[in-house]
Amino acid sequence: MRLIVAGVFIAASLATGAALADDLKSLDLDALDKAEVEDFLGKWEIRDESGDKRCDVVLKRDTTIGGMEIEVDPGCAKVFPVMDDIAAWRLKEGWAIDLVDAVRQMRLRFEVPDVTYVAMQDIDGIFTIEQLPKD
Repeated sequence: MRLIVAGVFIAASLATGAALADDLKSLDLDALDKAEVEDFLGKWEIRDESGDKRCDVVLKRDTTIGGMEIEVDPGCAKVFPVMDDIAAWRLKEGWAIDLVDAVRQMRLRFEVPDVTYVAMQDIDGIFTIEQLPKD
């Protein structure tokens, strides 16, 4: 009986993970306000909840395998190991940001339930992503 319950739990967990990856549609940047998109692109900072651990990324418009180009600071993997796997990003419904790996799998999702982006998964202590002021 325990094996059946454990199997059901594992199956439900896997289904939930798959649903998270596919539940939001990608936004077509060409269909959005051009100025809004340009304001969105650029340098962002990933942080833990305390703000002590930080990592810079640059969200770019050019397409690549799995989404759009992302420039990840080389030191990010020391701070947040999952960042070593990130190869692209996607903009999803509700302006959610997905970070994806080289095999096109979503590894991190940030949603903005109020005014601050929050990580939807607890991975390596990552809590938020925040856009940095443009130069």
